[in-house]
Amino acid sequence: MKAIVLAAGVARRLAPLTDHTQKCLLPVGGRSLLDRMLGALGDSGVAEAVLVVGHCQDQVRRAAGSARGAMRIGYVENPDYQKGSILSLWRARDVLRADDTLVMDADVLFPDHFLRRLIDAPAPSVLLLDRGFHDTGEEVKLYAVGERVIALGKKFVPDTWDIVGEGVGFFKCAAEHADQYVRLMEESIQETGGSNEYEDALHRLLAGVEVGWVDVTGLPWTEVDFAEDLGRAETIILPRIESLGR
Repeated sequence: MKAIVLAAGVARRLAPLTDHTQKCLLPVGGRSLLDRMLGALGDSGVAEAVLVVGHCQDQVRRAAGSARGAMRIGYVENPDYQKGSILSLWRARDVLRADDTLVMDADVLFPDHFLRRLIDAPAPSVLLLDRGFHDTGEEVKLYAVGERVIALGKKFVPDTWDIVGEGVGFFKCAAEHADQYVRLMEESIQETGGSNEYEDALHRLLAGVEVGWVDVTGLPWTEVDFAEDLGRAETIILPRIESLGR
């Protein structure tokens, strides 16, 4: 099992905090989001984490290094990091094809339980789903029928569904599904010039590939997009994560 960590974007919504700092290096409880994520990946038995870097990449390389315990750390550069995140995942497409892979946004504070549930899920390809979300319009929502995710997006709503929840931003992609995912990314990039997000191609993948979901409702986590998210991560989410233990 490998991991692709998307850590290239500028994160303009967190300016000025991110003007000269990569968002994933912002501290929560004295440790950066990235440091916590790499620690969790290493503890979960992931063999290699590949970081896609762009904005302030020298900082990220210095902070992450080349290994975390037995887990190797590698890098892929996205020179077009000011465009959409789909270009970051596209740059790491060879990693995606090589092995079962966790695709992860680098700006999430989460408990280690998330990775164990994702890795141990019986379905080859899986998304994490939180049913206990408040819909502000910013969330990437997942729609499921039975055990299968059928659609995702901020605006798209399918005709029918059984379950809806917020996507955490973590996707276990089976190697057997990677070629199709890469092909759909290429199509999407050709259509938009790379201005869109990697979830757009993932939404297309759901039509042809059975992707399961794992329920993480009730567990503490947050994506850090705004300054208030950072404060909430520090004062509310982190204490709840620490209360869970390991």
